[in-house]
Amino acid sequence: MNYAIVKDGSRQLKVKVEQRVQLDYRGETVPGALIELSDVLAISSDADIRVGQPTIAGAKIVTEVLSDVKGPKLTIAKFRRRKNSKRKTGHRQKYTLVKVKEIIG
Repeated sequence: MNYAIVKDGSRQLKVKVEQRVQLDYRGETVPGALIELSDVLAISSDADIRVGQPTIAGAKIVTEVLSDVKGPKLTIAKFRRRKNSKRKTGHRQKYTLVKVKEIIG
């Protein structure tokens, strides 16, 4: 089983070839464009596992942009008792949906 652990923003993701992954929003991206992720922390092949300190030099993950998507809707409610103070807001995080094409390393 070949996989890699890559850092994107403040998250670490375990990715495999042909897997769809939600990355941090990259702005208006064109579907079909390639994004290279170079912060590869570990690569596992059939025989061994290579772990970087902190990253593996020369390793990268090549991904293809599929679309921009929104995450689930979150509702934030603030309430202060006996103060007649209530506030309700919502939020939907934007992500860039990509497909892993190749793990180089």
